[in-house]
Amino acid sequence: MALRITISKLCDRLSMSKNAVHKSKRFFSTQALTNSDVRRKRVELFEQEQQRQTALVTRIEKIEVKYTGLPEECTLIMNKHLSTPYNCAMHMQELFMDRSALALVNGEPWDMHRPLEDDCELQFVHFEEEDPRTVNNAFWRSCSFVLGHVLETAFQDQYYVELCSFPPPNVSSGSFVYDADLKLGNWKPTEVELNCLSRIGLRLNFLDLKFQRLEIPLSVATQMFSDNRFKLAQLPHIASKSKSGTSVVVYRAGDHIDITSGPLIASTAQIGRYSVTAIHEIESQSFGKLSRVQGLALPTQIMLHSWTYDTILRSRSKKLNPAQLPDLKQAENQKSQIPAQ
Repeated sequence: MALRITISKLCDRLSMSKNAVHKSKRFFSTQALTNSDVRRKRVELFEQEQQRQTALVTRIEKIEVKYTGLPEECTLIMNKHLSTPYNCAMHMQELFMDRSALALVNGEPWDMHRPLEDDCELQFVHFEEEDPRTVNNAFWRSCSFVLGHVLETAFQDQYYVELCSFPPPNVSSGSFVYDADLKLGNWKPTEVELNCLSRIGLRLNFLDLKFQRLEIPLSVATQMFSDNRFKLAQLPHIASKSKSGTSVVVYRAGDHIDITSGPLIASTAQIGRYSVTAIHEIESQSFGKLSRVQGLALPTQIMLHSWTYDTILRSRSKKLNPAQLPDLKQAENQKSQIPAQ
């Protein structure tokens, strides 16, 4: 709470220009929305749908999970649609529970807390693999997800932040991204304010929040994101790309819920250093003027000298990330998922 008060005061001091005040009044004259209320509503809907889906499993069926890897192969008997790779790790070694960021189920990336659906082969993936591309992408995607949490919780309730989308992870770009409408006028954050935002993301490490995946009907997703004009516009297209053509994948970490196809890493405890490094103004043909918020992070397992992180990587991450702008029409024309997940 103290961090939220700190960043709120700083933003109050810098952003309440006449233009910002006018814009805020114009928006809230028709909608008295707050991020706190909207986030609570999403959590309630998530829990209701999660309970509904769990209730559909009326008979517990057993499945064989064949683990391949070190220290030795083994076969576990687990519960279909209930047991997760993390549950498998609990039966094996504490090391797998702590360091595994992802699982491979029949060779495909799989969330550690996503229930298994049938007999399968299982492997665990960590951040020090010889080929870390898959887990790096999941980590980068998870950091963008966390950045959405930071933006929705950092400011006082009179500033209703609308998250738009984040582009697919691209580690070589030097930064992860979230594009959003901050409704803060011409606010130019100082280094102190960026550090305040960073600390909100950093403290999630200590909360050890697991990333929970849930595939929900489009109707529930529409209710869940009815207060966000950007997400609402994207939902039909995202649902059309699902296997059923009518579902949307969302994730939850604590009280933050967002749309992403995943996979994400196992827990916020696996995010070590976390920095919000820059905010750039961008403009989308579909969604108008937005703020491109950029960040930099390291997994807990990866050790890096602070000079390298602060002097080289942080400086690089401040440059405008050239990732594709959020554009609904272009995504539809290309028949590819909108750059939000």
